[in-house]
Amino acid sequence: MSGPLIGLLGFLATLALIAIEIPVGVAMGLAGVAGYAVLNGFSATGFILGTAVFDSVSNYGLSVIPLFLMMGIFAARCGLSTDLYAFVNAFVGHFRGGLAIASIGACAGFGAICGSSLATVATITPVALPEMRRYGYDDRLAAGSIAAGGTLGILIPPSIILVVYSLLTQESLGKLFVAAFLPGLLGTLLYALGVVAQTYANPKLGPAGPRATWRERGRTTLRVWPVLALFGLVMGGIYLGWFSPTEAAAVGAAGAFAIAFLRGALKGGVLGAAARETVELSGTLFLVMIGAAVFNFFIETTQLPQVLVQSVNGSGLPPLVVILLIIACYVVLGCFMDALSMILLTVPFVFPIVKALGFDPLWFGIVIVTVTEIGLITPPIGMNLFVISGMDRTLTSGVVIRGVIPFIVCDLVRVFLLVAFPVLATWLPSTMR
Repeated sequence: MSGPLIGLLGFLATLALIAIEIPVGVAMGLAGVAGYAVLNGFSATGFILGTAVFDSVSNYGLSVIPLFLMMGIFAARCGLSTDLYAFVNAFVGHFRGGLAIASIGACAGFGAICGSSLATVATITPVALPEMRRYGYDDRLAAGSIAAGGTLGILIPPSIILVVYSLLTQESLGKLFVAAFLPGLLGTLLYALGVVAQTYANPKLGPAGPRATWRERGRTTLRVWPVLALFGLVMGGIYLGWFSPTEAAAVGAAGAFAIAFLRGALKGGVLGAAARETVELSGTLFLVMIGAAVFNFFIETTQLPQVLVQSVNGSGLPPLVVILLIIACYVVLGCFMDALSMILLTVPFVFPIVKALGFDPLWFGIVIVTVTEIGLITPPIGMNLFVISGMDRTLTSGVVIRGVIPFIVCDLVRVFLLVAFPVLATWLPSTMR
């Protein structure tokens, strides 16, 4: 049996293990160990287990993960989600659908601090959902806007998914963060326009709320400006070359700690709980990274990526058609896999093809992360849908699914714009120092 065929079987075996709910890191590790043993014997496999595991977690770039996670946890502990929601709502809540737009804006703001979609949805839902219901919003629009807004957390920097993509492809993390900025704003704008379109067609979906006074707007601005300043410092520092992404993560974590401390949010064992949560989340991600490292070592040994590149080059298909086919495959995979699993499992196959076709790796990273966002709100595995339904048992899955359909259309429009106008992702990085 040839190496590439064994690699393909290993890939399919990993998908099968994930389908029967084996943890992603364990599934990739088992497939990698078994496949490498078939190719090279058990003694060589033992050597790889001793080196690949260490190399996968000793990378200096991985230090950004616990730091950015800690930044988000401290931000959540000091009531940032409530402040962000009140801030955006004070300026747009009096429009039809304004509370839904405020929810999307709060998700974008919180995602810019925590870098996690699921954490964003879990934090914003108990703040925004009761408020929208109080003003008579349809559950479809309420749930859909939060679920869709939460997906912005894996694109708007700092993004854990972009960190993983950077480690897998050796692309500059700082440039990836900067490249994601405009597409993240574009996604926020398109979601807001989606709310406007829905409430224009049916005003009963999202009635207008009361208009906030300028005093109230000023008060909410004062509450939220330290966090906005922190985000500006972290991203502005990366863009201007003041510090590396790792140093920016340290600045962000220290700044979020300072804000939480000054607000008195670290009393009663909260600091210890935040530290434990950071360690648990980091450990979970590192376990996945270890499994991916073993699996990717096996895949490289099979020469499967090289065979795929040769097959694509010999197919005669235009590069744009190949990219569209890759995007379509990611959309389908997103219905069954979470974003991190997709990135770890597929990038080692897909990235060599993209580079061989001459596409910008930064642009491709933003496109793929944008496409994986769609998977977070598409049934049957859309994780954001499960989070919202789990936090409010009165919301049926059917209601949530119907609510996100207009926002999936917005996502497809965003993907089209990114493919048609790559400059949306490549312009800002090209201006970096």
